[in-house]
Amino acid sequence: MQSQVQTEKKIILVGNPNVGKSVVFNTLTGSYTTVSNYPGTSVEVSRGQCEIDGENYQVLDTPGMYSLLPITEEERVARRILLEESPYIVLHVIDARNLERMLPMTLQLIEAGLPVVLLINIMDEAERVGMHVDVALLQEKLQIPVVGGAMGRAKRGLWELRDAIRDFKVSKATFNYATDLEKDIHGISSLMQGDYTLDRRSLTLMLLQRDEEIAERVKDREGARYESIEKAVNDTIFDRRVDLHLRISLERKRVCKGLLDGVITQQEGDRQTFADRLSNWTMNPWTGIPLLLIVLYMGLYQFVGVFGAGTIVDFLEGTLFEEYLNPWVIGLCNQYIPWYWLNELLVGEYGLFTLGVRYAVAIILPIVGTFFIAFAVIEDSGYFPRLAMLVDRVFKKIGLNGRAVIPMVLGFGCDTMATVVTRTLESTRERIIATLLLALAIPCSAQMGVILGLLSGVPGALMAWMASMVGVFLLVGFLAAQIVPGERPMFYMEIPPMRLPQFQNVMIKTLTRMQWYFMEIFPLFMIASVLLVAGKLTGALEWLVGMFNPVMRLLGLPNEASAAFIFGFFRRDFGAAGLYDLQTDGLLDPVQLTVAAVTLTLFVPCVAQFLVMQKERGWKTSLAIFFLVTGMAFAVGWSLNKFLLMTGILA
Repeated sequence: MQSQVQTEKKIILVGNPNVGKSVVFNTLTGSYTTVSNYPGTSVEVSRGQCEIDGENYQVLDTPGMYSLLPITEEERVARRILLEESPYIVLHVIDARNLERMLPMTLQLIEAGLPVVLLINIMDEAERVGMHVDVALLQEKLQIPVVGGAMGRAKRGLWELRDAIRDFKVSKATFNYATDLEKDIHGISSLMQGDYTLDRRSLTLMLLQRDEEIAERVKDREGARYESIEKAVNDTIFDRRVDLHLRISLERKRVCKGLLDGVITQQEGDRQTFADRLSNWTMNPWTGIPLLLIVLYMGLYQFVGVFGAGTIVDFLEGTLFEEYLNPWVIGLCNQYIPWYWLNELLVGEYGLFTLGVRYAVAIILPIVGTFFIAFAVIEDSGYFPRLAMLVDRVFKKIGLNGRAVIPMVLGFGCDTMATVVTRTLESTRERIIATLLLALAIPCSAQMGVILGLLSGVPGALMAWMASMVGVFLLVGFLAAQIVPGERPMFYMEIPPMRLPQFQNVMIKTLTRMQWYFMEIFPLFMIASVLLVAGKLTGALEWLVGMFNPVMRLLGLPNEASAAFIFGFFRRDFGAAGLYDLQTDGLLDPVQLTVAAVTLTLFVPCVAQFLVMQKERGWKTSLAIFFLVTGMAFAVGWSLNKFLLMTGILA
C-alpha cells in the first residue's frame, strides 16, 4: 500500500485565499480526505484521492499564498510543498474578477518550471458584472492548459478540468522582462550548476528579491561556487540602486497586462443583486453590527446553545448515559473489578467512562458538532471575510487584524479548537495575543450556555457580565498590543461572492473537523479524568479546595464556590454547572452570582485548552498566560464585587 501511495501522481492546488480552492479540492476528492500538520510546521494541509479515467491522483490543498516569495508561515509551507512534493500538476486557482492581480503568480509558477494548469474560477460572477474572458486566447498566450469554470453549486468546468488533468503535457511560454534585467538574470543563473527543483531563472529572481530560504537552498547545492553567486547578486543589487523587488513586480504586471490584451472584454453587467447588497451591508458598521448580532444569536445561541447544548445534550447525557449506559457499565465494573482504585478510575465520580467519555461524547460532542455545522455554513456562505473587514479597525487596536475574527468566533464554540486555529495568524505576536484573549475573555458555548441560563433570570446581571467580558477583552488586548514585541499586523483579504452554502461542502468540512476532535481533543478528556481521580484518591483535590477558600472570601463568595472554580479548570462548563447547584441551593445572592459568573468566565482555561496552549505556544508562554489570566480574573472579580456593593445596582 505504501508503494502505491508513493507512485500516485500529485495534483497540488495553489492560489490566493478565498478563490475557491477548497471547493475545487472537495469537488475532485469527495469526502475521502485527511487533514494533518505539514511535517515540521503547525500549518494544516488537506490531502485526498481523485480518480480520472481509471488513474489515481493524490490531491493536496495548500494554504493560501499570494506569491512564490513568502511572507507568512502559510505561504512558506505552500512553497515548501511545491519544492518537496514533486507535483505532477500544479493547479493554480484564480478569481476571474481579479485576473490582472492574480496572473503574476501564474507567471511565477511558469517561470519556476512547474507543470501548471490554470483554473479561472468564479466565472459566473465575472460574467454577471459584464466581464468576458477569452479562455482559449489566454491558453494560447500562456501555452499551458487554461480552464474556465465556476466550481460552486453548478460545478461548471469540472469535466474540462478533469480532461485537462488527464491529457496534461508539459509546455510553457517564455516571458521577457526589460533588457537590463534580463542581462542580470542570465548572468547570475549561468553561475548555477547544482540540481534544482525550480528553474534557475526563477531562483535568480528570488535571490535578487532577498529570499533567505532560497539563498540557503542555493548555498547547499552550490557549495564553494555560492560565493561567486552571492557576490554577483550583491553587485547587481548595488549597481542597480533600485528596489529590485518592486522592479520585478512591475515587470510582471507589465507582462500580464500584455497577456490580458484582448482576453478580457467588458460589457454592461446585471444590476446589483440582493447578494451584492447583502455583501455591502455586512461590511458597513451601521448594518454589519446588527447583522453580526443576528448571526451570533441564530447561529451560536439558538442552534449551538439551545439545540446543541440543550436538546441534544439532554437526550444523550440525561437519557442515554444516565438512564442506560452509566448504570450498565457501573454494574459490570462493580461485578468484575474488585480493586477500589481501578473501579474509581473507570466508573467513579471522575472516572474515565462516567466523566471522561460521558463529557466528551454526551456533553461536548453535541456542542462542538453543532458549532462545526454552523461554522461551516457561515464559512461556505462567504461571510467570514466580510466579518474580518468589519472588525479589522477595532482588532488593530488590540494587536490583531481582521483575520483573527475566525479563531475568536470559533472560541465561542470551543476555545481548545480555536487555540489550534490561531496557527492561521501571520506572526508569533498575533498568535500570543489571540491565545491570551481566548484563554481570558472568550467563553466556550458549553460554559456560555449555562451562564446565560443562570443570569437571564436576574435583572441586570447579564448586562453586567457582558460589559465585563467586552471591557476586559478590549483592555487586555490593548495592553498586550503595547507590550508583546513584534511587528504590527498587515491585513489583506480576498472577498469571495456571497452564496448559499452547499450541503456537500458543509458536510465535508464538518466531518473533517469532527475527525480532528476525536483524534486530538478526546484524549485530553481522558487525561483530565485521570488527574481528577488521582487528586481525589491522594487528597490533593480536597486540599486544593481548602486553599481556594480565602480567595473566595476576598471575592465575597461562600467557601462552597471553591469546588466550582477547581472543576472549571478541568471543564469550563463543569464549573458553571457548580454555580448552578450553588444558586439552586440558595447560597448565592444576585451580586455573588454575577461576580462568580464573571470571575469563572475569566478564570484559567480548562485543562484541554491549557494542554493545547502548551503544544502550540510552549511551556514558557503557556504558564505566563495561565498565571496572568488567573490574576486578572480574581482582580476583576474583586473590583466588580466592590463596585456592585457600592452602587447597589443588583440589590
